[in-house]
Parts: sequence; C-alpha cells; structure tokens
Amino acid sequence: MPLAMNREVFITCAVTGSGGTQDRSPHVPRSPAQIADSAIAAAKAGAAVVHCHVRDPDTGAPSRDLALYREVTERIRAAEVDMVLNLTAGMGGDMMFAGTDAPLPLAEGTDMVGAAERVAHVAECRPEICTLDCGTMNFAEADYVMTNTPGMLQAMGRMMTGMGVKPEIEAFDTGHLWYAKQLVKDGVLDAPALVQLCMGVPWGAPDDLNTFMAMVNNVPDDWTFSAFSLGRNQMAYVAASVLAGGHVRVGLEDNLWLDKGVLAENWQLVERAGSIVENMGARVIGPAEVREKLGLVKRVPAGK
Repeated sequence: MPLAMNREVFITCAVTGSGGTQDRSPHVPRSPAQIADSAIAAAKAGAAVVHCHVRDPDTGAPSRDLALYREVTERIRAAEVDMVLNLTAGMGGDMMFAGTDAPLPLAEGTDMVGAAERVAHVAECRPEICTLDCGTMNFAEADYVMTNTPGMLQAMGRMMTGMGVKPEIEAFDTGHLWYAKQLVKDGVLDAPALVQLCMGVPWGAPDDLNTFMAMVNNVPDDWTFSAFSLGRNQMAYVAASVLAGGHVRVGLEDNLWLDKGVLAENWQLVERAGSIVENMGARVIGPAEVREKLGLVKRVPAGK
C-alpha cells in the first residue's frame, strides 16, 4: 500500500490501566487524586485524550467502584487544562480458571458481571469516549481469559451509543476488527468508528510490522485509528502509527520505562511522543480539534 502518513495527530495517554504494575513503579497512580493529577500533567504535556481506569487507593488493585470513577471525572473536569475524557469499559469480563485438571468452579480473580453493570460508570460520568474490547482472547496469564461475547458487545455497544458516548473499539487481533465492522453494519455502533489497535499484547496480535499493517488494512478508510505497543516498542509504535496514517497512544498502562533503567511518568512519555510526531513533520492536535474530528460533545455527569 502507498505511504499515507498522518499529518495531524492526537496523542492518547493511558494513565494507569488495570494490570499488576502498581508495585513495579512508584509513578503508577492509584488514588483518584493521583490518577487525575497524572492525567492533567499528561494533558499539559500534549495529550489530547486521557484514557482512565481506577484502582483501589490502598492496594492499587484494579477497581470498578463508581465513586472512584466519579471522583476522577470530577477532578479532571475541574482542571484548568482541557482534555477529552476516555473511560475504560473493559472490566467485568474476567474469567480465571482454576487450573488444567479442574478448571471449574472459576478461581479467585474472576469478575463477570452484566452489560449494564459494566457500563454503569459510563452512564453516570458521561465521558466523551469509552472503550469497547471487541473480542474474547487468552490474555497473558495461563488461566485467564478476557471475555467479550458477541451478545455482550451488542448490549454494551447499544448502551454506549444510546448514551451519546463514542465507543473506542479496542482491537487485539484481526477478528476483533471483523466483528467491529459487523457491529457497525448491524447499527449497534455508528460509523465512522474509532479504533485502537492494541499490538503486542499476549496472546493477541504480535507487534511485528507485517501484522500491524494487516490490522491497519482491515480498518475501513473512513474510520479513525490509533495504535500502541507495549514496553520497549511503545515509542517505535508512535512513529509506525503516524506513518501508517494513524494516531498514537502512550502511557503507564502499556509501558513503565522512559529509558533503560529510568522509570517514566506519564507526562514524560507524552512529551517524548510529541517530539517524535513533530520531528516527523506532523502536528500534534489538541482536544478541541479531536472533538471536531470525531464528532464528540463535551459532557457533564448525569444529573448536573
């Protein structure tokens, strides 16, 4: 395919994630105040979009607590710096099997809830964007499966669309893009859609460039896509995504390191990504331009 470099790029900062990174770096934010402060610093460094999970403030464990989401949302919206808020809706579909000899009953760590509960914080906080993981996959650990059935995705997608929140399709493999296109065809999601290509996540799509371009080539021409990879390849994928016509995502959800032996803060990763984008001859765009591009409406919490 011909080179189709993107000349106007937005940066998403994935602030904290839900992985077990909370004890691997002191910079991984835990409390709502820390998460919001890290998001605000990332926005000041050039991130137009902040993608937020929440964690138990004491343990750092991932959480779906509505009060934590509410506090993060309110703190971000009260900030002097503008940013597009993107809340995860990826939790609540976690199956942890008990082992190969006796997989059932499911083990500790399983968190399986209904569609309405999975998007309850989205309904309350009304972010501009929320994520929709468009498939089921083996996910890193030996006995863990990230579960998103077609029926669940249809139900969640209809709820998101009905709320006026833009789903960010998280695609971890080509089949996830295949089903995302079916959701649009069925009227569950509006077109043009927004896609995050999640590369190098075991055991989804590996982050070699052949696989990446297979993913890119499966995104419809009128959709908007962004991409990231994990760890040492995070910054390489800033360049790769821009060259392929996309936008970029960086942040501590996906990578803890700024340089070898140097733990990063979110704002530093955003700043470095911005430098890469600009040195490639592209321009980093801000939240107002992102809203115009994606047709987003800045929202306030329900009841306010």
